[in-house]
Amino acid sequence: MALGEKNKYTRLLSNTALFGISTFSSKILSFLLTRLYTSVLAVASYGIVDIVTACANLLIPLVSLGISNAVIRFGLEKGVSKQGVFTGGLTAIFSGFSLLLLLWPALGQVTVLQGQLPFLYLYVLMSCLRTLCCQFVRAKMLLRLYAIDGILSTAYTVGFNVLFLVVLKMGTTGYLLSIIAADTLSAVGLFLVARLHQYVRFKGFDKVLYKAMLKYSLPLVPAAMFWWVTNASDRFFISYMMNTEYNGLYAAANKLPSVVAIFTTIFTEAWQLSAITDGQGKDREKFFSQIFAALMGVSFVAGAGLILTCKLFMRFLVAPAFFEAWRYVPLLIISTIFSCLVTFLNSVYMVEKRSGLSLVTMMVGAGSNLILNAALIPFFGVNGAAFATMVSYMLVFVVRALNTRRFIHINFSVPKIVLNSLLLLAQAFVMIYQPSGWVAWCSLLMLGVFALNFVSLLRGAKQLLGRRGRPKA
Repeated sequence: MALGEKNKYTRLLSNTALFGISTFSSKILSFLLTRLYTSVLAVASYGIVDIVTACANLLIPLVSLGISNAVIRFGLEKGVSKQGVFTGGLTAIFSGFSLLLLLWPALGQVTVLQGQLPFLYLYVLMSCLRTLCCQFVRAKMLLRLYAIDGILSTAYTVGFNVLFLVVLKMGTTGYLLSIIAADTLSAVGLFLVARLHQYVRFKGFDKVLYKAMLKYSLPLVPAAMFWWVTNASDRFFISYMMNTEYNGLYAAANKLPSVVAIFTTIFTEAWQLSAITDGQGKDREKFFSQIFAALMGVSFVAGAGLILTCKLFMRFLVAPAFFEAWRYVPLLIISTIFSCLVTFLNSVYMVEKRSGLSLVTMMVGAGSNLILNAALIPFFGVNGAAFATMVSYMLVFVVRALNTRRFIHINFSVPKIVLNSLLLLAQAFVMIYQPSGWVAWCSLLMLGVFALNFVSLLRGAKQLLGRRGRPKA
């Protein structure tokens, strides 16, 4: 392996480790705190919290104008003014938030948001500002600071959760306040430690750069909305067609699949830097193909293991009133796997600055999700929603896999993806319906997934670890 090529994998591994320190603590905390949330909140209240949070996640890309995507993309580019990038990010966020304030009377008419509207606004604003600071710190390659902030953010969240939910017993309001307070402290900390005030310069504002950033980021706003539709609209369908208690169960069921998402999110954050900084060379097709193969192998093997053990995990993860949510976990795990693969392919659009294609492909997923939710929930209940989400992400993956070949010819190993998917689907349905001998069948199917991906996992491990220790000739 040439020195330059070796360095690419070394940097990716190093960045993944740093992002792991930052992201793992906060993401795994969300997973572990599920027991606290389901213990102090009633099933219906947990369903309402999930709806309010989903609304916030819909508003965040609208308010920020998707600018955080441009901050990381332009901030990593050589020769681009860092002051212009950060000031442009602030300008976009405060402009979007000013427009959101005008919608206060309209949002106040939404029943589920009544009494929570001030907290929703603060949630959105502080989330936007924290994301901006985090992305800019990443773009400045201050990765250790980014990692430390992740640990501190975790500590803030734990402390405020205990204070607002356990001590003060503030219910849904306390849940929102804990997130707002943690985001605020994180944003302020990053701003002060990284001396980000040096990059705020409205005098002589770089309008050309700002327009270029908006040209890149604005198509990602509807793309994020379509992503939200694919990922979160099922909550509203379930609440409307069934009730908020079922949505509470569905929200709890989504926590276990987040384990797969935790590890792939850590990797994806590091991969975005590598895709931009190291993904421009002549061997980039090989680079992208090898990384995709490793990600696919890890995701499917982890998914198979979680499907087999989901019922056991849910006994410890949630309060007894939420235990029945395990029935919705298997299909949601497969959905999460394909969501991760879809996110990986988005790095191709990021490298090529083709954000409009991200929008078009997510539109396909959102449309299919809405249609399938409406068609399946009346007949199959909550698992109808889980199946709709799974199929939507599979469809987006296929569309992106075909579309990205225009730019980078990634080797997707199609037969392996198909066989992996069939094995996981078979395992999921065996787990859900539990026929005679289901434990043995689920175990055999999991072993089949592991055997199918063993070579890819071994090759990936050698690529990232094995070659690093070779002595120089």
